[in-house]
Amino acid sequence: MKPKDIREALRGELTDEELAQLRAFDVVGDVAVIKIPEQLLQKKRAIGRALMRVHTHLRTVLNQVSPVGGEFRTRELEVIAGEPSTEATHHESGCTFKTDLAQVYFSPRLAHERLRIAKLVRKGEVVTNLFAGVGCYSIVIAKHSGAARVYSIDKNPAAFKFMTENIRVNKVGDRVVSILGDARDVVEKQLAGKSDRAVMPLPELARQFFDVALRALRPAGGVIHFYDFGQAPDIFSPSLEFARNAAAEKNFKVEMIGSRAIRSYAPRCHHIVLDLSISQK
Repeated sequence: MKPKDIREALRGELTDEELAQLRAFDVVGDVAVIKIPEQLLQKKRAIGRALMRVHTHLRTVLNQVSPVGGEFRTRELEVIAGEPSTEATHHESGCTFKTDLAQVYFSPRLAHERLRIAKLVRKGEVVTNLFAGVGCYSIVIAKHSGAARVYSIDKNPAAFKFMTENIRVNKVGDRVVSILGDARDVVEKQLAGKSDRAVMPLPELARQFFDVALRALRPAGGVIHFYDFGQAPDIFSPSLEFARNAAAEKNFKVEMIGSRAIRSYAPRCHHIVLDLSISQK
């Protein structure tokens, strides 16, 4: 009989203390990604096999060996069960996304946030996505809003390859433009002053590129979705203060029209987003 969860599947192979150390995992299409604590690494293959017994649709189970990092925000992964592949096809909000989890940052946990942003975009708007990855935000926006154009930028060649394919698969090539390059250079050379809305879904870099988002907006302003990290108990105010100061340097003013804590990264640390209305002073 199929076990109801991973702890039941591993009962007898792991002690109660070891079972208590198991962490949550992500599922991207038919691939699972889990972070196995160092104390349990000797039993990683048993854990991988157990996941496949519980979730019978899984093709591969990956252990995340290193934190997300580096220029392209990637992570080292190892196959611990199933087929030896890091490629996956993920479905959300009526869209299909092909990716390689070892070459491109991808999180299925942001599905709700991607759809939320899409529903805020008004008919006829031009949107610039500064950190597009495989195109998730851009394509969901194109599918679920009346956006006239979405400029979708990423400097990771692997992400750009998958983004271009995902635009084709989702049949949004008439609205989504994939661009390979550093967002700062791309906006300065091609997109300055063209957008009604800028999306910055990479909190690790959003502060460094806030001036780029401002530059992407039309001269009168627009909306910026600013992703950042917030520390409890006041998770929003420091980010808002930063945005107001950065905008003031470019002679803009900021009004916060929305805010959301997306998920917890660590004790007291949250991944957050501020929806900011930008206008001339």
